[in-house]
Amino acid sequence: MAAVVKNKQVIFRDYIKTCPKESDMVVRDDIQGISLKVEEGSNAVLLQNLYLSCDPYVRNRMAKIDHPSHSSYRSFIPSSGIFLSCQCNILFSRMTTIPLNIMC
Repeated sequence: MAAVVKNKQVIFRDYIKTCPKESDMVVRDDIQGISLKVEEGSNAVLLQNLYLSCDPYVRNRMAKIDHPSHSSYRSFIPSSGIFLSCQCNILFSRMTTIPLNIMC
């Protein structure tokens, strides 16, 4: 049986107008957890996030963008996942081109 781990998500509650504060965020626990089993024949890679980066570009996307001149990027949707830069460690890889135990 494969190990099951908990996953935590940091979600921003609503559009923000100033610098993000802890009170603008909520931590959600994944109730079901994530299975660490990787199916045979897949190209799966298992990563461990070490830290996430919330740079100024990400902060701008946490605000409500209504101006047409900003059409090159869109606002994140509150209470949804967002894409951030992260530092991670490769724990498992079925892809021969991606070695284990390296930082990415």
